[in-house]
Amino acid sequence: MKTNEFLSLLKEHADKSLLFEYKSGHFVGANYHITEVKNISIESVDCGAGTDFWKETIIQLWESPKENDTLEYMSAYKALGILNRVDGMRPIEKEVEIKFEYSSPNFHTAQLFVRDFELKKDQLILKLSVEQTGCKAKEACVTSEADNKEEVCCAPESGCC
Repeated sequence: MKTNEFLSLLKEHADKSLLFEYKSGHFVGANYHITEVKNISIESVDCGAGTDFWKETIIQLWESPKENDTLEYMSAYKALGILNRVDGMRPIEKEVEIKFEYSSPNFHTAQLFVRDFELKKDQLILKLSVEQTGCKAKEACVTSEADNKEEVCCAPESGCC
């Protein structure tokens, strides 16, 4: 999901509570806060010596231990207000992928992609997921054996790895 799509969702459903499902059936607690909004620029080199560049927006979610008894989730309206305020201070990249950074005692720190969203009566639920890592230079560095197993060719002089 692009940042501008997320902002539009918040605007369209400002009257709903904003929930984040970080794993099937598991939600960020109602005591969450938006603690940081990051414009990230990534410059990379993959194992095949290919270079890449892209930008992302990362919103950090944090559960306040002092508010464990909170039952009411942040509204989409309040989240939009926070993000508009941030955008006024330091413009948020709009045409880039948005991710949510989250961790808890029961879930490792991760940057989560928006897989989907769901609307329920008074809730806007963002369904987040962890995306698996992969080889970006598969065409140059991975061969297929007769038994269809992928094997990375990382031999010296291979030009990859």
